[in-house]
Amino acid sequence: MSRPTLRRITLRSADASDAKKIFTLIQANLDEGHLLPRTLGELTVHAGRFVVAVRGRSIVGCAELAPLSAHVAEVRSLAVDAKSRGARVGVMIVDELRRRARRDGFEKLCAFTHAPAYFSRMGFSIVPHSWLLEKIFTDCVKCPQFRRCGQWGMVVPLDAAFDSDRTDRPAAAAHALSVA
Repeated sequence: MSRPTLRRITLRSADASDAKKIFTLIQANLDEGHLLPRTLGELTVHAGRFVVAVRGRSIVGCAELAPLSAHVAEVRSLAVDAKSRGARVGVMIVDELRRRARRDGFEKLCAFTHAPAYFSRMGFSIVPHSWLLEKIFTDCVKCPQFRRCGQWGMVVPLDAAFDSDRTDRPAAAAHALSVA
């Protein structure tokens, strides 16, 4: 019996040349009902705020670190290719965004999601939308699904305890992970 080939997943910052691949990945997740729509133009402009997970030459996951204020940043458009789910790709991406947000001086990281349990396992807590006015006034009031999107507001404080906790976990501390 042959062993499956292990392929390394690496994380890196995206750039404008990745925008079409990010758009395709987000579109696939949008079609499954997991995300709100994004335009290719918007993704091209904000590509540098994305972290992408790469296996070989393929982008298998992505998410944007979107600043909402001087104190709050958002995990936006977290998407993982269906074939790569279950390999902790999304967790790796969120962990990296969390490190970057802390390094950039944000006090808390938020997410709006249809899957609150997923973010709860990473230390996020459900909060009323009114606790994240930065998000409401930046994005929600302009959204066609305002007041009926069904997403949960989630927040995690950014502190040094997170980084020290993650250094005990080799897969999360490293920026690369070997998966089958």
